[in-house]
Formats: sequence, structure tokens, C-alpha cells
Amino acid sequence: MQLYHLAPLLTGLFRLWGRTLRFTRINYQAMTSREAKGESLIFAIWHDELFAPTYLHRDEGVVAVVSSSKDGEILARVMQRLGYGLARGSSSRQGLKAMLCAMKEVRSHGRHVVLTVDGPRGPRHEAKAGAIYLASKANVPLIPVRIRISRAKIFYKAWDRFQLPFPGARCEIIYGEPYHVPEKLDGATLKKEQERLTRALNDLA
Repeated sequence: MQLYHLAPLLTGLFRLWGRTLRFTRINYQAMTSREAKGESLIFAIWHDELFAPTYLHRDEGVVAVVSSSKDGEILARVMQRLGYGLARGSSSRQGLKAMLCAMKEVRSHGRHVVLTVDGPRGPRHEAKAGAIYLASKANVPLIPVRIRISRAKIFYKAWDRFQLPFPGARCEIIYGEPYHVPEKLDGATLKKEQERLTRALNDLA
């Protein structure tokens, strides 16, 4: 049996696990004030902090950019069951196709998009170009988001040192201030914007 056939079971387990977590939102108005104006946002998060915000923003219709790998197939099926839209691809496979799909969702339907900006394989906590490219072409702001977890299992052998909150853990979701990136991106500007996003995420912690 293919692992992705376990998606219904994994989704149910994820929902049960998430219900035990205790969430606090910090600077949440940075997001809601833009929503009140009808603006779309691109959420930028680190790969190892994916668990908690995925639960918190379930069933909101956010579009997630998910790797087109076999592992990504499992994640995609779970996230789809959690109410996420999907744009499949990564920095290494079909990335442009995923960005175009996400851009269409932003422009045509006004939806938010979330990307793990150091995924799918790292380097850890170094922002790649995908979210910046999308923010520039779709002309919507990036919003850096960080997560602090009181108690978590950290998978040190994984490239991202993934954090799995223990049941009952306190999870702080920290929303940074949204900002626009330049409409024109040459190589030097893109590199500066990657460094800017990396700093913005790190400063939230």
C-alpha cells in the first residue's frame, strides 16, 4: 500500500493532536488588518516550524506550496483534507509551475499563500527565492511568521531539525509586519531580498 493512502488516518490524528495544543497569537493584527482591507498575504515560515501554524490556519482556504516529491504527496493529501488549496512544486522540481498556480490563486481569488521558505531540503533557516519571486510578481506583501513551542520533540537528524509539539504544549505564533518587495528583481536585488526575509524571520525569534 502506498503511504499516501494513509492520508485520512494521518489527517484525523493531526486534528486530534492539534486540539491539545494551547495557542497564543502575537501581533495577529498585522494579518487581520490587511485582511480587513481585502488584501492577500504570502506567509513565510521555516520548514521545522510547520506543524503548529498548519493546524491553526486549517479550513481557511490558504494555498500551500507543497513539494512535488513522493513525501510531498503525503503532505499534500493531508493538507488538502485540512482545507488548504495546493500549488505543487518546489525550488528543485516544477517550481515555476507551482509559482504560477499560486499567483493565479492570489490574483483571481484573493487567497493567501504559505511557503516554507527554506524548504524542501535547506539550507536550514536560509530564505530561498520562491516566496520573494511570488510576492514581486503578484504584488502582494510578505508576512514573516515564527513559532515558539514550550515542549517539542526535535528531530536532530533531519535537515530542518523538525519540531513536533508534545500534546498540551504552548505554541506562540508570532506575526511580523507585512512588507512589499521590489517589482523588478535582478540577481543582486533578489539576493538582498532573500537576506532581508531571513533577517525578518530571525528577528521575530
